[in-house]
Amino acid sequence: MSAPAAADAPQPVSGSTTIVQLLERYPGGEAAELMARLAWPCAHCSGALHEPISLAAKRHANRAGPVVRAFRALEHGGPSEAEIAEAAAKLDKRADPAALWARYAR
Repeated sequence: MSAPAAADAPQPVSGSTTIVQLLERYPGGEAAELMARLAWPCAHCSGALHEPISLAAKRHANRAGPVVRAFRALEHGGPSEAEIAEAAAKLDKRADPAALWARYAR
């Protein structure tokens, strides 16, 4: 592979890949559709286009690992419904009120 061809080859999707880079990489709308399935409005509101997907995952209460794997799967015609479900799962950021009460009511 010649040096210019190697420079033109797209880098693999990683946690530091930005929303803009994903939208540019998939002009057919595949990345935007996946963002919509994850309930991320990034492709539509352009609020955080230059945000890395790992930070976007955290901001939207998703685990970064499954999200990155789902976007990587776009390169091979994916992701599967199971991968989307895993990436779309929301983490409960709030502490259980009963546990907090028990901790401070001693």
